[in-house]
Amino acid sequence: MSKLKTAAVIPARYASRRFPGKALAEIMGQPMIVWVLKAAESCELIDEVYVATDDVRIKNRVKKAGGRAIMTSAQHQSGTDRIAEAAAEIKADLIVNIQGDEPLIKAESIARALKPFTKEVELKMSTLKRKITAEEAKNPDLVKVITDQNDYALYFSRSPVPYYRSAEPEAQYYYQHIGLYVYRRDFLLQYARMEQTPLEKAESLEQLRALENGFQIKVLETESKLIGVDRREDIELVEAEIKARRLDR
Repeated sequence: MSKLKTAAVIPARYASRRFPGKALAEIMGQPMIVWVLKAAESCELIDEVYVATDDVRIKNRVKKAGGRAIMTSAQHQSGTDRIAEAAAEIKADLIVNIQGDEPLIKAESIARALKPFTKEVELKMSTLKRKITAEEAKNPDLVKVITDQNDYALYFSRSPVPYYRSAEPEAQYYYQHIGLYVYRRDFLLQYARMEQTPLEKAESLEQLRALENGFQIKVLETESKLIGVDRREDIELVEAEIKARRLDR
């Protein structure tokens, strides 16, 4: 990765609809955004880390933790738009989009999504997946992904995909999409300018915009369990997982 300068950008807005101010919600005494910041900084393949935010309270907390923040518009409709605005100010070959509400992300998972770019010179975009149970797949908050035999995404959905018409239950498997993305910077800026597409609107999944426009997305598997924070009660689940990981060391 030495020939490809890499910057991680963490989008974080204050006015979350389901959990206002969640970026600053404390997890075991530390704001969630700082957990994500430190995870990104610990990845050896990343040269620079920024938090892209529209709120000075988040910016100040990031700076207090020793991080860097870029102020962005409060009018963005998606994290990708916020990332793209920040990326326009950053000189890098690759931009890593690390969700600000994924405090359990690990450096190893970030590195896994980055590594294909050393060999696949035409690759524009990559992301992650994790195997889940059939019961978990029923949850529309967990986005599912199916891939081809070369690990490129075929489709992302909130529905359980694939649909098993006759397979035995033990033969069924599903993959959760982990919302971390790596983009070539030029492609990210192009992608953010694209119009929303029909399937993107139907599923409310902006990564479908890339597929509908004919671009491939490489999907790498990780075994790391992530718990995205969408609601206040998710904080307890995250804290329980952190405690369990410490006991396993």
